[in-house]
Amino acid sequence: MSELIQKNDNRATIRWKLLTGASALALAGHIASGDVAAAADSDRPQVWIELGGQFEQMNDPWERFAPPFVSHVDTSIFPSLTAAQRPPLSSISADGKITFQPEDSDWIFSAAIRFGRSGGKRNIHAQTYHVSSVEQIISITAPIHIYNESKQPVRSTRLVDSDTRHNEHHRILDFQAGKDVGLGLLGGNGSSVVSAGVRYAQFTSSAKVALGANPEFDVSYKYETRLPSPFPSFFRGHFKFPIWAWHVYAANESISRSFRGIGPSLSWEASAPFAGSKESAELTVDWGINAALLFGRQRVRSHHDTQSTLRSHNWSYQFSEFKTITSIPYHRYGNPARSKSVTVPNVGGFAGLSFRYPNAKISVGYRADFFFGAEDGGIDTRKSANRGFYGPYASISIGLGD
Repeated sequence: MSELIQKNDNRATIRWKLLTGASALALAGHIASGDVAAAADSDRPQVWIELGGQFEQMNDPWERFAPPFVSHVDTSIFPSLTAAQRPPLSSISADGKITFQPEDSDWIFSAAIRFGRSGGKRNIHAQTYHVSSVEQIISITAPIHIYNESKQPVRSTRLVDSDTRHNEHHRILDFQAGKDVGLGLLGGNGSSVVSAGVRYAQFTSSAKVALGANPEFDVSYKYETRLPSPFPSFFRGHFKFPIWAWHVYAANESISRSFRGIGPSLSWEASAPFAGSKESAELTVDWGINAALLFGRQRVRSHHDTQSTLRSHNWSYQFSEFKTITSIPYHRYGNPARSKSVTVPNVGGFAGLSFRYPNAKISVGYRADFFFGAEDGGIDTRKSANRGFYGPYASISIGLGD
């Protein structure tokens, strides 16, 4: 009986030892895996600095300066004076971003800036020569009867002239705090950062336009009964002299527009690897969306004036006489100045590829940002206008700290 009890005690001791050993092994494995994870987290850079640029295409929301004489220009012969005012539709922007993620934390804090500018000038000068024949009939009754009929060629000029200069600047700043919630649907290998913060946007633009035109050329006739001096008074008869008359138009405009706004923003940026390994190098697909609501003010300051001068040229027998009649059928000018508080919705997004090293990243892709009703695109009256920036981008990022 005692032997049986002794055997049972041995079996219980063996089971207890096995259970204790397995627990110790599991605990050691857990501690080892925790040390590896902690080491992996400690190797992650806490600060990322990103620098990049974008080839931006821009929309054209501004009203053209179109004084009344623009409609008199024959666009089948001359270039359009309104189309000649088209601003540059592309620019090169630069951007920078700094991101900080504390050790042993999923929170991410970032500050970013994007700024761009464009400018240009465009000069157009076009003219045409028109040769016509004006019949000049001179009948003179004097001691001798003289009748002379000839055709005198007349050379006239029509022209248009345009000089336009544009400048544009834009600046966007973001301050955000977010958290990496992971990509569970992709096996947890990617990142998914949801952020909230503040966005500030500033747009300024200016233009100077100078237009000139001589689009019309009219011929009329003056009839005289005698030739003017220095011909003797007995040279009498029927004289038909041509008179050429035309209007010379000139117009100038200078205008500046601006918008400044600030408001809350939200964004979601995600990344998923599809080649390589995180320890050495990997290729990832990146995408994201952003939205903001900006509260700000848009302003317009402008001055424009238009003048018309009538000129005439009187042709007489064997000599010519030129007269300039300084008459101004109209002189229009304006100094519009407006300021208005606006609420501007902003949406955007990007998609691209990144080649990632443990402490560096190179990214390329396509990005777009649209601000609805951000600017006053009118001249004499307000015209709500959208601003958009979109195009391919490239950036390089460096990680600092362990």
